[in-house]
Amino acid sequence: MELVIMYLVAIAAVGIVGFMLVKKMDIKISLFLIGIVLMYIALLMGKDISFTDFVSSGVTWLDPFKVVGDQFVSTLTSAGFIILILGGYTGYMSHIGANEVTVSVLAKPIAHIKSPYILVPITFLLGNLLSLVIPSASNLAIILMATLYPVLRQAGMSLLSAAAVIATTATIMPTPLGSDNVAIAAELAKTDMFSGLTASDYVFRYHVLVSIPTLLVMALAHYFWQKFMDKRAGSDLTDGDVDLAEVKAVEGSALYRTVYAILPLLPIIMLLIVFAITSTTGAKIDLSVELASILSFVIAIICELIRTRKGKETLAGTESFFKGMGGAMPIVALLVAASVFVVDLKSIGLITELQNAMTGLSGSGMGFVLPLILVGLTALIVLLSGSGTALFFAMVPLMVPLAAAAGINVLAVSIPMGLAGNLLRAVSPVSAVVMIVAGSIKKSPIDIVRRTSVPMIAGVIVMFILSMAIFLPMGA
Repeated sequence: MELVIMYLVAIAAVGIVGFMLVKKMDIKISLFLIGIVLMYIALLMGKDISFTDFVSSGVTWLDPFKVVGDQFVSTLTSAGFIILILGGYTGYMSHIGANEVTVSVLAKPIAHIKSPYILVPITFLLGNLLSLVIPSASNLAIILMATLYPVLRQAGMSLLSAAAVIATTATIMPTPLGSDNVAIAAELAKTDMFSGLTASDYVFRYHVLVSIPTLLVMALAHYFWQKFMDKRAGSDLTDGDVDLAEVKAVEGSALYRTVYAILPLLPIIMLLIVFAITSTTGAKIDLSVELASILSFVIAIICELIRTRKGKETLAGTESFFKGMGGAMPIVALLVAASVFVVDLKSIGLITELQNAMTGLSGSGMGFVLPLILVGLTALIVLLSGSGTALFFAMVPLMVPLAAAAGINVLAVSIPMGLAGNLLRAVSPVSAVVMIVAGSIKKSPIDIVRRTSVPMIAGVIVMFILSMAIFLPMGA
C-alpha cells in the first residue's frame, strides 16, 4: 500500500511540474510548495527527510522549511555564488557598453563577404561565439536583428535564411561561464570520481569534445539546408523586408575598440590560458570562474577610470554589477527549488525506486537507454514550452544517482541532456528567440522553425552519438 501511495503522490507532483513547464509558468515557488507538501507526506508515512547531513530543528513539523533554508545556504556557497558573480559581470559589461563593442568588432568582417551561402555557416559560428558575451538567446537575437541582419540582407542572403541563422546563434558554445555548466560541475564535484572538478575542467576536458564537432556539423547543415530551402521556395531576396532600427557605429579609437571588445571575453580568456598552462606544465594555479570574473571586473573598472577620467561616475556605475547579481538570482532560486524538489522525491522513496529500475541496465550493454529517455523528455518539454532550462536544472541533482544506478558515466547523461535543451530551443515555435525573430521580419514562427529544424535536429543526433561513443566506454 505504501508503494502505491508513493507512486500516486510522485506522479501527481511530477505531473503538476510538467503541466506548469508546458504552460510556461514560473515554477520556482511551485517547486518549493510542492516540495514542502511532499516532505510532510514523507513524515506522515514515517520516513526521514533525505537531505545530506540534515540536522533537525527539534520540531519535526518545522523541518521541511529548515530544508529549504539549508538548501539555500548550500547552493549560495557553491554554484549559486558563481552564477551571481557571472550575472554581475554581464550586467557591468552592458552598462559600460563593452558588449556592443564586442558585437560590432566581431561582426564587422562579415560585411566584406559577398557570397550569401558562405555567410550562413560563418554567421552561425560567429553568433555562437557572441553568445559567450551575451548568453541570453533572446537578447542576442534582438541585438543581431538590429546590427547583423541588415548586413546579411545587403550581402544577398534571403529573408528567412538570415532570420534562421540569427535564431540559432545561441546554442552550445563550450563555456565555463554558462550557468548550466556551472551547476553540473558543482554537482559532479561532490562525487569521488570527479572530486574537485571545476566548471573550466568540465567544459574544456569533456563538454568541448562533443560541442565543437557538433557546432561544425550544424554549420554545414545550415549551409546546405538554407540553400535547398531557398531554391525550393524560389526566394525573393527583396520580399518581406521591414524597417529595423538604424545600425549605430561604435565610435572611438582603435585602442578603445580593441580593449572594450576583449573585456566581455576576459574571464574566459583567463580561464583558457590557465587551463592550458596547468595542462601542459602541471603547475598548480587555482583560478576559479568567480575569481576570473572578479579580476576582470577590477580591470574593467580601471579601464573605465582611464577612459572617462571621472572617478565618482565610474564608481557609481559599478552598482550595475550588483544589479546584475540580482538579475541572476532567479536562476539560483530555480536551482534551490529543483534541489528541494529532488530531496522530497528521495524522501518519499521515488528516487530509490528509479535507481532500482536503472540497476537492471547496468552491464547489459543498454547504457544508452537512460540518456536517450532524458534527451527525449527534454525534447518534449522544450518543444511544448520553448525552454529546456528549467527541466535541466530540475534534473541536475538526479543525474549522478541515476547514472550510477544504470552503471554509466554521469557525463553520458549530463552533456547530451544539457546540449539537447539548448539546441531544440530554436525548433520550438513558442520559444522567445523564435518569436522575436519571426516578429522582426513579420513572418510566422512556423516559417522560422522550418529553416532551423534540420540543422538543430542534425546537431542533436550528432551530439548524442558522440556523447555515447566518448563517455559510455569510460564507465561509472
